[in-house]
Amino acid sequence: MKLVLHVDGGARGNPGPAAIGVVVSEPGGEVMDELAEPIGVATNNVAEYRALLRALEWAQALGASEVEIVGDSELVARQLTGAYRVKHPAMKPLHERAMNVLRGFQSWRIRTVPRAENARADALVNAALDGVAPDGLR
Repeated sequence: MKLVLHVDGGARGNPGPAAIGVVVSEPGGEVMDELAEPIGVATNNVAEYRALLRALEWAQALGASEVEIVGDSELVARQLTGAYRVKHPAMKPLHERAMNVLRGFQSWRIRTVPRAENARADALVNAALDGVAPDGLR
């Protein structure tokens, strides 16, 4: 089974209060589930990785064998594909954990999109940061 994972993480201040947003959908676009979750104080990049990890672990639990990750963090995407080295000490364990989880899938790909094309995951992050229930959250 293939799943599409729209992920976003953000912090207000850097570091500051942070949250993640994840949308899990089928390849045809049908949304299966989503979440908006505060994660405490973190940087934007740490929040992006935390969103990715939450989505990957969720996909594993659902039995996915393939995942397509969609997000707006070029840094995370390029670190996962090996185009960028992971230099920051706080990011190394997150990157290592993500790579370990990705090895559990038969195949995976990651692509970056403009924030507007990841609008629902972004809205979930902001709802979690604002402490309000996002519209349509199941």
